[in-house]
Amino acid sequence: MSISERVKTMGESITLAITSNAKKMKQSGEDVIIMASGEPDFDTPDHIKKAAIEALAKGFTKYTAASGTDELKSAVCRKLLRDSGLAYKNENIIITAGGKQALFNAFLSIINSGDEVVLFSPYWVSYLEQIRMAGGIPVLADLEECIANPEKFASFLTERTKAVLFNSPANPSGRVIPEEQFRMFVQEAVNRDLFIISDEVYEKFLYDGNQSVSPASFSEQAKAKTIIINAFSKTYSMTGWRVGFAAGPKEVIKAMGAIQGHQTSNVSSISQKAALAALESSQECVTKMVRAFSERREYMHKRLCAIKGVICPKPEGAFYLFPDVSQLYKGGIKGSMDFCSRLLEEKKLAVIPGIGFGADKHIRFTYSASMNDIEKGMDRFESFCNSL
Repeated sequence: MSISERVKTMGESITLAITSNAKKMKQSGEDVIIMASGEPDFDTPDHIKKAAIEALAKGFTKYTAASGTDELKSAVCRKLLRDSGLAYKNENIIITAGGKQALFNAFLSIINSGDEVVLFSPYWVSYLEQIRMAGGIPVLADLEECIANPEKFASFLTERTKAVLFNSPANPSGRVIPEEQFRMFVQEAVNRDLFIISDEVYEKFLYDGNQSVSPASFSEQAKAKTIIINAFSKTYSMTGWRVGFAAGPKEVIKAMGAIQGHQTSNVSSISQKAALAALESSQECVTKMVRAFSERREYMHKRLCAIKGVICPKPEGAFYLFPDVSQLYKGGIKGSMDFCSRLLEEKKLAVIPGIGFGADKHIRFTYSASMNDIEKGMDRFESFCNSL
């Protein structure tokens, strides 16, 4: 008796594994600074927590429809119209247990065995594993090469391509795809009748006047093929509440709902009420958080660029820095895993190896940590680099 081949070939989430290990070290009394996880250090805003408490008090503790409550779906429709000019009905929306479930349900709904999904590298760690678990084949296109030469994007599309995945602003790089090139990529996908999956989890985290656009807004033809993925985790600092959503073609959303009905059923009823309050209340809490992240980004970018051997592009969105540290791979360090292991062991600083994102020359920092931790973390990182 043995576990399935599917699980045997599945890689562990490096992000979660390193963060978990660092937290255990910290709980055991070690002075560890964690700049690894994509989790804002801000608490969930009080008005959101209040909505959850009120829901509990009123006994809103039973099953809801598997695909989410109508009132939350309607609020998501209003949000998409307000923010992106996109008109959807409730039948085009599903409420999920975070963005991960929305993505996985989407892959399961559209991918047949052997179908290819094109995505840009560097990529978020879970994309590849989810595509493979759904029976698909991930095809990697270098983002910077395609931005510099948009015609190159078409060379990655074959007759087996079923979908194209976009993530802008991107994790781990913070890159925002320029709109002109983005439109060209999307039009190529539309011309080939491909599904377009748009992970928009970081849409609110933008800096220096950069704008985030949804490919669904480019044309009615693009909207008809686009599955938007989003979540409340980052935007409202609700990581533990596990609420996300997808918006897209009615038949795809219906299929995702059927899967969810057999898989998890509804998202927590209390979390749905909290998410409703997040969408329907003032967005000042989001503005405040983005403002703080912008200041932290400036500080960290300046510190990293001042370290010899570190090359750090300035992120345009999200809340990560993704420096190239390969010039410091010496003294037995053979790649990003060795680098990050030594950094954690010697300086008690936890960051994520770039190999998990398909970029072994890089490591990922998050500036969703507190400014106090960032300052100490940069001191420790500079000391470590200078010692190599």
